[in-house]
Amino acid sequence: MTNSTQKDTGLNLRGRDFIGLADYSSEEIQYLIDLAVELKRKQKEGEVYQPLKGKTLGMIFEKSSTRTRVSFEVGMFQLGGHALFLSRNDLQIGRGETIWDTAQTLSRYLDGIMIRTFAHRTVIELARGATIPIINGLSDLSHPCQALADYQTIYERKGSLKGLKLAYIGDGNNMVHSLMVGGCKLGMNVSVASPEGYGPDREMIEASREIAAQTGSQLQIVTDPKEAVADADVIYTDVWASMGFEEEQAERVVAFRNYQVNEELVKYAKPDYLFMHCLPAHRGEEVSEGIIDGSHSIVFDQAENRLHAQKAIMAAIL
Repeated sequence: MTNSTQKDTGLNLRGRDFIGLADYSSEEIQYLIDLAVELKRKQKEGEVYQPLKGKTLGMIFEKSSTRTRVSFEVGMFQLGGHALFLSRNDLQIGRGETIWDTAQTLSRYLDGIMIRTFAHRTVIELARGATIPIINGLSDLSHPCQALADYQTIYERKGSLKGLKLAYIGDGNNMVHSLMVGGCKLGMNVSVASPEGYGPDREMIEASREIAAQTGSQLQIVTDPKEAVADADVIYTDVWASMGFEEEQAERVVAFRNYQVNEELVKYAKPDYLFMHCLPAHRGEEVSEGIIDGSHSIVFDQAENRLHAQKAIMAAIL
């Protein structure tokens, strides 16, 4: 895909931040999915495509990661650019320098910044201070890169997204926030089942409902996993205690004991349902081994598509 393709579609995302899917229109998200599919084809066929030759991406990691670091670093290399890993200890942020000053300084050296952090406000502050595109690699509020890769994966398997039902079972965390927003933007129906007190953020629910009203999607927030999974095309789950909530693991195991995705629960979904998990997974907790390692599971397709989806983001905005 070339720059002329952006012109042909009437879309030009160059210079944009990628902080959340709510900032992008349905057409722009679909464009990124299509671009990810095209870049994946090029990579599989051995076609060299390096639109970012000579460009550098700074990668700030305040949270550790396997998939985020490797996929961004490899993706930038395949696009002809260079990725620079920056831990908190590598930056003066760890010694008290402001996010604003850091953003201003790094903007003089780099062509873009990806940040994986705890507080979403850190991403916002970085974007306000930077004069180059900022990519949200994960925050406590959202995980848009993973969601984009997830919707690419469903699109590849099902051929379309509009009208499909995605059921999310588990903690109302950053992952489900991005799935709700993205799903509603793309015309999917999203059903979320969480225990009382562990549901999605209320503001994210309201934002998603406003989007759904515009696209014709349906958003359902319930406490009964069976109700959420009924006739689902896709079943999605995540760990019960996300990074930063490890001290709540014991109490969460009790609260979520009836929310495991297992052989009994999936009977309520469509026969050809897909099972998804953003990984890492705790087999025997949020999902049974038979489901995550079974024939309906596409968790490693999701993991692979982090590479292609993020290449699409970088190629489009850098």
